[in-house]
Amino acid sequence: MALYEHIFLARQDLSQAQVDQLAANATEIIEANDGKVTKTETWGLKSLAYKIDRNRKAHFVMLNIDGPGSVVEELERQTRINEDVLRYMTIRVEEHEDGPSVMMRKNDRDRKRRSDREDRD
Repeated sequence: MALYEHIFLARQDLSQAQVDQLAANATEIIEANDGKVTKTETWGLKSLAYKIDRNRKAHFVMLNIDGPGSVVEELERQTRINEDVLRYMTIRVEEHEDGPSVMMRKNDRDRKRRSDREDRD
C-alpha cells in the first residue's frame, strides 16, 4: 500500500475538541476504506500568510496514512464537503518520518528558547 501525508487547515473559531473530532472523522473515513492512520499530529493554531475566507489563523492537523489511492479520493471528497476545513493537501511519500515532524520539532525548539530567555531575566 502507498504512504501519504494529509494536512488540513481548520477554521480559527473551532475549539480544540472540534478540531480533534475532525481528525477522528478523517481517521474513520480512512479505516472504513481499508487504510490506516499511523500518526496524527495537531500543530495548533497558527497565523496564515494571507486571509483565507476571512480567517487570519487556522488549526493545522497532519495525518500519516497507509492505504490505497481510493482512500485518498474518498478522504479528499469528504474534506471538500466539510465547511470547517479551509484548505487541505495530500501528498504521496516514500516513507513516513520517525518521531515528531519538522513542525513539532520547531515548536519544541521555540519553547526551549523562550524558557531559556526567561531564565536569563
